[in-house]
This record gives sequence, structure tokens and C-alpha cells, in this order.
Amino acid sequence: MLELGKYAATIHWAWGITLSLLGFLVVLSWFQARRAKRKYDEMEARRRGARKQATGAGATGEGAK
Repeated sequence: MLELGKYAATIHWAWGITLSLLGFLVVLSWFQARRAKRKYDEMEARRRGARKQATGAGATGEGAK
């Protein structure tokens, strides 16, 4: 293993802090992605609901020839 000498503690602390921050960013990004997906799904459901109301509760008129 690499001999770090008197800098061993500093290097280990730097690695620990770096990995902790990286883990925090991953978890934060995951939560933000979940929240964004939930908002998008709600908007999509509202849009589909509005479209159904505008077309007469789902009547597309395809069979009326």
C-alpha cells in the first residue's frame, strides 16, 4: 500500500468528505427526479382529463361513419 506519512489523516478526511458529498448529491438528485416525475404525472393526468371532457367523455368519433 502507498505510504502516506504525515498526510494520511488529511487525505483520508478529504476522501471521506468527497465521497459523502457525492453520496448526498446522488440522493438529492434521486429525490428531485421522483418529485419531478410526480408533478409531470399529475399534469399529464389533468391534461388527459381535460381532453376527455372536451371530446365528450372519451368519444373519439372513429366509429361514426
